[in-house]
Parts: sequence; structure tokens; C-alpha cells
Amino acid sequence: MGKLVGIATRATLDGPMASHERAAVCQGSGLEGDSRGAVAGRQVTVLSREAWEATCAHLGRDEPWTARRANLLLEGLDLRDTEGLRLRIGGVELEITGETRPCAHIGVRVPGLTRALALDWRGGITCDVVRGGELTVGDEARLAEPDEVQR
Repeated sequence: MGKLVGIATRATLDGPMASHERAAVCQGSGLEGDSRGAVAGRQVTVLSREAWEATCAHLGRDEPWTARRANLLLEGLDLRDTEGLRLRIGGVELEITGETRPCAHIGVRVPGLTRALALDWRGGITCDVVRGGELTVGDEARLAEPDEVQR
């Protein structure tokens, strides 16, 4: 079992990340107020705290997790090789569509970051919304098979 420890959105593609304690998540539009939420296959991006800490160690410096420009930060879940699984956070259900491929723009903001994120799924995962709802920092998170009965 993991836990949601961070929520962030950006109003425009190149805009700053804004952190939140809670956020609404909708099918078709992802996190409310996030400019990338309508992009099919990557409505929500998720990063693990453990992968981010490994990335910072690789870089030899601390950076805020929002430098990755992901929407959600989880701890206690290994997100490697999870494509096709479901991620349940509180009452929200996401379908994992693949590994987030870091873009070159991230490396401009933080030198070396693109290369460090490309290792071992450190860049996190992309997801589509299966069931929307409200997310709150502290919600439990877990991985599930797509056909697993909701409890």
C-alpha cells in the first residue's frame, strides 16, 4: 500500500507548477485546472518519491519534485513496469498507459534531469482517468489488475 504525498497542476503548458492539498479528477480532462489533462494516454502523470530521491542522488543535488512537472507524487509504490495496471488512489481509479518519457525541456530547467529520469522508469507513469473523484494528500494508493473487483 502506498500513499499520495503531493498534488500539482499547471494552468499553461510552460507555466509554473502549483501545489494543492486536494484536487478534483474527471474523466476526459484529468486534474481540474491542469493544462495537459485532456491529452489521451497521459491525462495524469504520476511520480514515486523513491524514484525522485534516486534521481536527485544521481544528480548530486536536491530539487523539488515539481521540477519533474508531474501531477501526483506517491510514496511506497514501485511504478516500474506497471503499464496496463490500474492505480487506485482514494476513490479515483487510473489506468496506467505507460512510462513517462522526459522531454528535453526539463533538462534545460534542471541540467542533467532528462538523462537521470530516463533510467529505470524514474520519470514515472502516464495514466488515463477511469473513475474520477476527489484526491486529497494522504489518500491511500495501490496497484490493481484491470479486472480486480473494486472493494
